[in-house]
Amino acid sequence: MEIGLERDEGSKKWVYDSSVDYNCRIPLRASTGGWKAALFIIGIEFSERLSYFGIASNLITYLTKILHQEVKVAAKNVNNWLGVTTVMPLVGGFLADSYMGRFPIILISSIIYLAGLSLLTLSEFLPALKPATCTTQPCTHNPMRAHEVAFFVAIYLVSLGTGGHKPSLESFGADQFDEQHTEERKQKISFFNWWYFGLCSGVILGVTVVVYVQDYVSWGMAQSILTAALALAIILLLLGTPYYRYMVPKGSPLTPMLQVFVAAMAKRKLPLPSNACELYEAPKSGKVGDRILCHTNKFRFLDKAAILEADGKESQSTMYKNPWRLATVTQVEETKLILSLTPIWLSCLIFGICINQGITFFIKQGSTMDRKMGPHFEMPPASLFGFSAFFMVILISIYDKILVPSIRRVTGNERGISILQRIGIGMFFSVVCMITAALTERKRLNIAKKHTMLGSLNGPLPMSVFWLLPQFLLIGVTDVFTLVGLQEYFYDQVPDNMRSLGIALYLSVIGVSSFLSSLLISIVDKITTGRGHPWFAKSINGSRLDLFYWLLGTMGALNLGIYMYVASKYSYKNVGKRVATEDSCNGEVADLGA
Repeated sequence: MEIGLERDEGSKKWVYDSSVDYNCRIPLRASTGGWKAALFIIGIEFSERLSYFGIASNLITYLTKILHQEVKVAAKNVNNWLGVTTVMPLVGGFLADSYMGRFPIILISSIIYLAGLSLLTLSEFLPALKPATCTTQPCTHNPMRAHEVAFFVAIYLVSLGTGGHKPSLESFGADQFDEQHTEERKQKISFFNWWYFGLCSGVILGVTVVVYVQDYVSWGMAQSILTAALALAIILLLLGTPYYRYMVPKGSPLTPMLQVFVAAMAKRKLPLPSNACELYEAPKSGKVGDRILCHTNKFRFLDKAAILEADGKESQSTMYKNPWRLATVTQVEETKLILSLTPIWLSCLIFGICINQGITFFIKQGSTMDRKMGPHFEMPPASLFGFSAFFMVILISIYDKILVPSIRRVTGNERGISILQRIGIGMFFSVVCMITAALTERKRLNIAKKHTMLGSLNGPLPMSVFWLLPQFLLIGVTDVFTLVGLQEYFYDQVPDNMRSLGIALYLSVIGVSSFLSSLLISIVDKITTGRGHPWFAKSINGSRLDLFYWLLGTMGALNLGIYMYVASKYSYKNVGKRVATEDSCNGEVADLGA
């Protein structure tokens, strides 16, 4: 049954989803939230992704060209930076949900982000920090130590800023839509698609215009553009203040979960009641819009935390005041939700390793190929990612406006297909992407070998960079299905008071995968070097990235099978709504269309 049926005329005028307006009052639906607020937030994401990908997409080029690192060392440094950048949101998301609120975290982290970009800009202009110009090729001198330190401090300040910005901004945007209002709930489903549209638009400019300036004008000028863009984004954030809906933090969401485990252990010897209605749920709050979670049969041991004791040792009124002894069904179900997320999270890590190659080895491959587009223009290697982002923009529009409505009429599912089905489709395309990359790299290596033997390998290989286009387009397909799906999954399936932390969990998939990618490179390098046939040589033309891609494709295919099994066992969030006149899941269970 849909939960979006409005109970009275008041719910059409006011928003009863526990949010407040900027004056800490119940929000007026007509003047707050919805697309009028979400467009501000998507615009901010556009500016932030422009800055982020302006750094990330060309980082391996900077490390090898300016800091003169070996390819494998640079790739590991990029993966480590990506790992920190995408794991830090766990901290930012926790603080936003628990204590500070999403808007303050976004503002503070944006300022930290701006400080990092400013230092990055200064490191290119201040004489004491500016990198020395290399006069010989290949370059033999070491980079200036002060510049190297300033550079790494700057990019890790960006990581710290992203840690608060990324999880809070997306969940803050989704908060602008009331899930209990039929029309706004449909708009929220579209929001995640258009959020990614704005993100991809920022990526396109970052990996084309900004990267071109970096490669052919100056790194300092490019960093100045990124700094100015983020400064404008902060102004835009503040301009939207009157239109936002704000969720008030309710304390640490981890404490109630710990209380569930403690209470369940304390009552581990008690038998479970045969009827789940005998388990304890909090008394009616009298507040329209509060959401409860209905009982499910998974992890039944935790249900013991909600058993009402009747042994005469203490009165029920005393027991209700001891949350370490008695938990509500909703608290128990929230704990079950987090436990249920874990297998899905783990089964996405191999996928993350696969797509991480798009910003490291794929870019480095392109740097060795013929990138001329006409007699006077040579495409920067990192701009290859722009094709992927541009394809994502087109595919998202088609998916949201054509595919979803068509499939919705067939399946009756608001989303068209379920979230986990969407994620699985993207995983399949990631395997296809690795196979395609392996075949293309084999061809590139054959050409490199031929021209090395002829002694003519003095410039780019006589192989068009557009041979890499299929694997970049496949990354785009993968992102539209799996990454957008993961964002929606981790936002939707966590407890309501953990939405920022949910987005952080999605980002942590990419972060942990980045660390695992670095670890995998180290392991493979050690094994293959020991056997006398290293897969990662000092020169990319002497490496065997094709074999590495085959390894990733095989791992991805095996992991897809595991994911399909895990997803088939998953049951979606079972939501009811507590209102002043009723406190029951009967007739209130939400068909979330998951």
